[in-house]
Amino acid sequence: MDLKNDKITLGELWDDPKSRAVFQKRIPMLAKHPVKGAARTVTLEQLRDFMAGWVPGMMINSVMSDLKKL
Repeated sequence: MDLKNDKITLGELWDDPKSRAVFQKRIPMLAKHPVKGAARTVTLEQLRDFMAGWVPGMMINSVMSDLKKL
């Protein structure tokens, strides 16, 4: 999947069933978060930077790796 140098938006990722499945598998709390709709314009880069303070780096790396394989 073309992640547009991590500038792809969460909305674009969530609209794609394959990338949405990655989030549901790897970070299920994000897929169910109440602000998910408001976060559609957040870029993958912004999400990665934000999540770095909340989730282990290994989890973030696994998401990025899975998305790049799509």
